[in-house]
Amino acid sequence: MAVASREKVQQSAGPMPGRVVGVDPGLNVTGYAVVEPSPRGAFVAEAGVIRPGAGCKSLGERLAWIHRGILEVLDAFPPSAVALEQVHSHVKFPRTALLMSHARGVIVLAAALRETPVVGYAPTRIKKTLTGSGRAPKSQIQHAIMAELGLDRLPEPHDVADACAIALCHFHIARNRRLMDGPGRSV
Repeated sequence: MAVASREKVQQSAGPMPGRVVGVDPGLNVTGYAVVEPSPRGAFVAEAGVIRPGAGCKSLGERLAWIHRGILEVLDAFPPSAVALEQVHSHVKFPRTALLMSHARGVIVLAAALRETPVVGYAPTRIKKTLTGSGRAPKSQIQHAIMAELGLDRLPEPHDVADACAIALCHFHIARNRRLMDGPGRSV
C-alpha cells in the first residue's frame, strides 16, 4: 500500500467535503487513491490496490472481490465523490473495453450503495488537467502527481499512480467549479 500524507488523517462517519476516491479499474489489479484537501493543497490519505485472491478464477468471483474492496475503502474514507477514468476502447481490442466495463460497473454499484456520486473523465482530460496537455507522456503525468502530492517517489504499482492522477483531476475540477460559483452564487 502506498501512503504519503502530510496531515493527520481523520476518518469520519460522513463524507468529507473535498475528499475524492480515484479508482483505476482492472480485473487483476484495481488501484485506488483517497485524496483530501488541506491548507497546503491535495494530499494522499490512503492508496493501494485491490487484488482478487488466487482462488478467484471466474469473472464473477473477481468482480465480487473488487466490489467488496471498494466498499471497504468507501466505508473507511467516505468521499464526496468517486472519480473513474471513462471506458475507452481501441479498435483492435474491443474485448478489453467490455471486460473493464464489468469492473467499472461493480465500482459504480459500490458508490451507488453508499450514495456517493461517480464522475468519469476521459484520459485526455486527466492529462490536460494535470499537465496542461491532453497528449502528455506518462512520465510528465507521473512528475505532476509527485509534485502536486508532495511525494518523494511515484506511488507503486502504476495502478495506484493512475488512481492518484484520476483523483487529482477531479480534485482540481471540483475546486475550480467551487471557486467559479463563489459564495452566495446560485447555479
